[in-house]
Order: sequence, then C-alpha cells, then structure tokens
Amino acid sequence: MTEAEDRKPQSDEARTAFDPEITSEFAIPRGLDVPRGVAEPETTSEFAVPDGLDPPQGAAHEAEGSAFSPPRTYDARTAPAAFTPAEGIQVVSLTKDVPWQDRMRTMLRLPVTERPAPEPGPKAEEGGPAVPRVLDLTLRIGELLLAGGEGAEDVEAAMFAVCRSYGLDRCEPNVTFTLLSISYQPSLVDDPVTASRTVRRRGTDYTRLAAVFQLVDDLSDPETHISLEDAYRRLAEMRRNRHPYPTWVLTAATGLLAGAASVLVGGDVIVFFAAALGAMLGDRLAWLSAARGLPEFYQFTVAAMPPGAVGVALTLAHVDVRASAVITGGLFALLPGRALVAGVQDGLTGFYITAAARLLEVMYLFVGIVVGVLVMLYFGVQLGAQLNPEAALSIAERPVVQIAASMLLSLTFAVLLQQERATVLAVTLNGGVAWCVYGAMHFAGGLSPVASTAVAAGLVGLFGQLLSRYRYASALPYTTAAIGPLLPGSATYFGLLSIAQNDVNEGLGSLTQAAALAMAIAIGVNLGSEISRLFLRVGSAGRRKAAKRTRGF
Repeated sequence: MTEAEDRKPQSDEARTAFDPEITSEFAIPRGLDVPRGVAEPETTSEFAVPDGLDPPQGAAHEAEGSAFSPPRTYDARTAPAAFTPAEGIQVVSLTKDVPWQDRMRTMLRLPVTERPAPEPGPKAEEGGPAVPRVLDLTLRIGELLLAGGEGAEDVEAAMFAVCRSYGLDRCEPNVTFTLLSISYQPSLVDDPVTASRTVRRRGTDYTRLAAVFQLVDDLSDPETHISLEDAYRRLAEMRRNRHPYPTWVLTAATGLLAGAASVLVGGDVIVFFAAALGAMLGDRLAWLSAARGLPEFYQFTVAAMPPGAVGVALTLAHVDVRASAVITGGLFALLPGRALVAGVQDGLTGFYITAAARLLEVMYLFVGIVVGVLVMLYFGVQLGAQLNPEAALSIAERPVVQIAASMLLSLTFAVLLQQERATVLAVTLNGGVAWCVYGAMHFAGGLSPVASTAVAAGLVGLFGQLLSRYRYASALPYTTAAIGPLLPGSATYFGLLSIAQNDVNEGLGSLTQAAALAMAIAIGVNLGSEISRLFLRVGSAGRRKAAKRTRGF
C-alpha cells in the first residue's frame, strides 16, 4: 500500500468516527439547537426570505405583468429619457421653413428611437381625436395621392405628416401599388392599431393633387390648428370638385398635342391637322370604350388605331405629306410618360415592389399601343402603302418652329393632366427649355439622342423641383408635362413599321432605342430632383440618410 492509502481511514473506522444520527454535514451541532417553541417551518429553498425581511403585504398581491412593463416605482413625468438618452444619440434638427415633404422624408429615414418627438399643442378637439379616425383620414389622403400618380416615397411622407400633426408619432406607413397600410403603436407594451385601404381606381387630376398637398401642408404647420372634422370636410370638397376643364377642351387639347408633336418630327400644316384629327378620333373611341367598361389595355389599343389609319389613308391617296409624322404625332398623346417616370422614381428610391408594378403597367399600356398601330400598319402594307422607315433619318432642323411646337405640346399636355391654371405657364416654359437643351446637344452638338434626352430631362426635374419648393406643392405638375417633347414617339413608330414590313431586327433595334430614351427621361427627371435636394437645407448633417450598399451587399 502506498503512503496515501495508509493515511486513508478504513471503512469501519470512517463509520465510527461520526455520530450515526447525523445525516448531513450541514446539520446543526449539538448545543446550538433552536428551541422548539421558536422553530422555523421547514425550509424548501435556499432563496427563501428569512423572518423579519418579508415584503409588505400589498406587494405580495401584485398581478403578474410583462417583462417590458416599467417598474412600480417608475414615473414617466419625472423620470429622465429612458430609451433615447440625449448624450447617446445625435439630436436631429429639422428646419421648419422647408417643405413638409423633405422634413417627413427625413423622419421616415430615421430609426423610430431617433426621431424627434412632436411638439406639444393639440390641434384637434379637447382630449385628442380617436386613433382609428386619424388613421382613416391618413389613408384617405394617401389614396388620393397614390391614385393621382404621386411617388410612393412622397405618399409615405404625407401619411406620416398627417399622423404626426395629430400627435401620433409612433406610426409606420407602408405603400405599395394598390394597397396602403399604416400601423400606430402607442407604447412599447401596448398593442398596435393597424388600418389599410385599397386603391381601386386611378385618375389624372393634378388640381386635386395640389389641393391634397395644400391640406397636408396646413396640417403640418404648427401655427395652423385644423380639427379632424375640418380636415374631413376639406377632403370631401376635393372629391366633389369638378375637373377644371370640360370634356371638349380635353379632346381639343389631345388634337393640338398630336399636331404639335407631328411638327416636332418634320410635319407641315396638313400633317398638323391630319394628326390632330386622328388623335381626337382616338380620344373619342377611348372614352366610348371606357364607358363600356373595357380595361385600359383595350382603350389604348382602340385609341392608337385612328392615327395609324389616317397616316395610311394619306399614303394610299398619294398625298404629298409625311405619313410618319402623322402617326408619330398620334402616338405622343398615348405614351404613358407619367407612369414611367413614377415607376422609375419608385425603383430608384427603394420601393421595388411598387416600381415593378408601375413598370408592368407601362409595359401593358405600351403593348396595347403597339397592337393598335401594328394592325393599321399591317393592313396598310398589304394594301400597298409605301411607308418608308428611312424617313427617320431625315428630320428637318427648324429651331424656331420646333421650340414653339414643344411649348404648345407641353401646354396641351398640362391641360390633359387637369393642372391648375397657375402652373400651366411655368410648365410650358419648362418644356421649351427642355427642347432647347435637347436640340442644342443633339442637332448642333452631334451627341447621341439618349445622352441629350437624359440631360434635358435632368434640367426638367431640377427646375420642376425648385418650382415646387417655391410653391410648397408637388413636383409632378411642373415636370410631367414638360417631358412631353422628349417622349420617344418617333423611335416607337419606326420600330413598329419595320416589324410590320418583316424587318424584325431593325424594328427591335428601334424599339430598344425607344426604351433607352424612356429610361433616360425617367432617370434624368429623378436625378434632377435629387440634385435640387442636395442644395436645400433640411436639417443636420445626417438629414437624408439612405441605405448604404456597396459591391452588391
């Protein structure tokens, strides 16, 4: 045996070394026994509270709460900032003399915990309005903006501004192509209140759009106190108001737009009236189709047939006119430039679902135009009409006439968009500037049409954004009609004509150029708007936070 084993007591010795009645090494030795009269009850846990340290009787009956509930001794009125300490988060100051769009866009791009709290001061009836009613008003305002063609980011900013004006600062709006939803959470432990609304009908009325922007601006003004009932009353008046222009004015504007577009691509007086006649016939057929309940796809298909039929008829009658200019002018009145710009803008600002839906809508409308024109061109080619795709290369340069035609095109486009009369002059001048820049770069400078179109559209977006900031209104009335002279009507027509003459490769190339011009317009308008915002004072250095993504991740 080893020395260690020698020191180890044997089993019998180990048993006799201790009292056999003792079963635990934690037992109380003899002489320290607690008297039986004051003995404590049997202890079941080492965490039991000893006698004399029992909590008050009232605290023992507290109901079990949530882990996120504040302590019983917490008082929100006297306690310091518990969630956003001032020393840990940079204070964001939003200048009040800038439009609400920029201020609310900045707020939406900030995390919830970093948003500055709304200023105190009730704007509604005593006690504050009911949360569901505020959310309902917010959704109705967002519906009018989205149905009018406003971008998803600006719709979210408007919805957030309305909620914040009534003291609901923990709101999260969400906008897609046909659905608007908003969620309000009173606190971290209360259940959120969520409401949604579906946009089923869309209409172009920039006068109503301007009225909605004015309402949101008044609600966002801390010096203007508008009750919830007054806001509902103004919203109902916007829905009841008639359009600023009657139907016959819209039809005449469609004809003038097509005639001005035909002059841009080299047409003369006869071409002007022929294009105007075809566009007005197409407009009336589209109205008739809409009254019968046909979808927009068939409305665009029917509206594209009369301009093509007029051009083919002039060619078959051997009238010495440019039939291509007649058909191209009719296409200008149908190209969905507004939806295209809105779709690309949503994609560039991160609303990819809405952007995909808008661009899909543009594709369907464009396919409807293609079908209508191709049917007429096919019958014209079968009847022996001599339509020449090479005419696209021989557009005459007439600066004065083309500038006047571009301004007339923008003017009539503004009327079709139901704009306020006060904005028509500004957008007409903006359209003339756009064509001057395009003509100087493309005709005089020899640059490609895509680059020239992008620069001209960028100036349209820049000037439109500055004009809207000056008027504290939406930028759409100042930009949409101004891009009318830049729309790719000529490239679209000659691509369709080549396909009708079985020259598919040439036709696809021309249609690809038309798509590139359309994307250049949309990206240029959005880039011009973003450049204008770079020079606007919004707040602190981190005023327009956006998602930072590099190298694909």
